[in-house]
Amino acid sequence: MANQLSQLDQIFAALADPTRRAIVMRLCAGEASVGELADPFDMALPSFMKHVHVLELSGLVQSEKSGRVRTCRLSPDALVGAEDWFQQQRAIWEARLDRFEAYVMKLKTERERAAAKRPSKKTDKKIDKKTNKTTKRKGSE
Repeated sequence: MANQLSQLDQIFAALADPTRRAIVMRLCAGEASVGELADPFDMALPSFMKHVHVLELSGLVQSEKSGRVRTCRLSPDALVGAEDWFQQQRAIWEARLDRFEAYVMKLKTERERAAAKRPSKKTDKKIDKKTNKTTKRKGSE
């Protein structure tokens, strides 16, 4: 379990950076060389390679070198752990929201019952001539 959380932390840390998310999105379309991946970004290749390295450490990206070209591809299996975590969180929050909705409905029902049991009292508003304020008199019509 601790290993899974560590892997999950690495995945979320890797995806926290917009450059790395853009790399992952590009790799969804298919494998690409590091040069192709780096082309849209205004940064030096060594800096870009640090992003690729973080993605590799998280397991999201695999790369292999053939001659002078390093080709990267997405490893979607790495996202299974994150997907499982999201599903667990969703189930927890849906259960909480269901309980909250039931509680609100219970309060609403109790309020409606209490209002139905109360006798209605009519009030008559009258203006006090001395203070020029509205006062209520109970029971008058």
